[in-house]
Amino acid sequence: MSVAGRIVRVDPAAGIPGGEVVIECSDYDTSNLRGCYPLFGASIAQTVGLSSKRVLAIVPDAGLSGETEVLLSNDGQLSAPASFIVGTRLAEDLHPVANPAFDPDDGSLFVTRSGSRGQQMPVSIFRIDANGELDAFSGDITNPTGIAFDPSGQMYVSSRLDGTVYRISHFKEPSAFAQNLGVATGIAFDSEGILYVGDRTGTIYRVNGIGEERAFAQLEPSVSAYHLAFGPDHQLYVTGPTVSSYDSVMRVDENGEASVFYRGLGRPQGLAFDREGNLYVAASLRGRRGIVRISPDGERAEMAVAAMNVIGLAFSATGDMVVVTTEAVYSLPLGIYGTLLK
Repeated sequence: MSVAGRIVRVDPAAGIPGGEVVIECSDYDTSNLRGCYPLFGASIAQTVGLSSKRVLAIVPDAGLSGETEVLLSNDGQLSAPASFIVGTRLAEDLHPVANPAFDPDDGSLFVTRSGSRGQQMPVSIFRIDANGELDAFSGDITNPTGIAFDPSGQMYVSSRLDGTVYRISHFKEPSAFAQNLGVATGIAFDSEGILYVGDRTGTIYRVNGIGEERAFAQLEPSVSAYHLAFGPDHQLYVTGPTVSSYDSVMRVDENGEASVFYRGLGRPQGLAFDREGNLYVAASLRGRRGIVRISPDGERAEMAVAAMNVIGLAFSATGDMVVVTTEAVYSLPLGIYGTLLK
């Protein structure tokens, strides 16, 4: 048996630079700690904790991308490799505060440089095309927050500064669609094209096709934002981080009645569903940060992607998961497909 032991599992099996992963192993001889370390490809990873059965490691920022080998080293002897997927950095120097969004027409990705409250950025919305090219899209909206497309492919953007949701024309021109929405943050459309807007002071608004709003549900205020997504059961799922380290994903039915879907996340933010009904949330789970996957019945949760400072996510039409942090955008080829409005 090699002194480098055997890797049993890498948990989670995907991540971005800075994310913490658990390498479960067996028969790893750690009697000489100085000679023991994990490798991602050819890059030595920072070790947080190490024993003969478990290694905690930080995904290195070493230009890795896509499927990568993880190995354990002991004085030059290497274990057999395990597979791991490292996200490809698409863009940086951004400031997303909610989920990015894919244009259903051409597959391009939209993400914000939101800035601090009241800060007018020269470019506040960026577009990343299907080839990964980053382009300036608009600087007309101050503090853009939530981005969503309605069933017809029309783009909408909320501003947490003025409590307005803007409709963006095909000529990139914003026009006020709904106003007086408090600190407007997350937005989502139901299958009938009705818009829902999260006001982080505690109200979820329902907005009809001509921009008329009414209070739909009342929840606990959030310290940062409300994030919204409709599930395959056509109910509205909401996260809004509070000062608690044990926050919930809330589920709101068609009558505006809220209940707890899953409790036990730290600072939950952006969320999205896959086609099997699993819910993915940018959050902490049992002290580990990244994208958490919650089963359709809300009974089980596990880490799906290791990441730090993660804000939100979105699924592409080709099965990639896009993850946004407080300053960068990454894409991971995980073969997961998001739900479709229908």
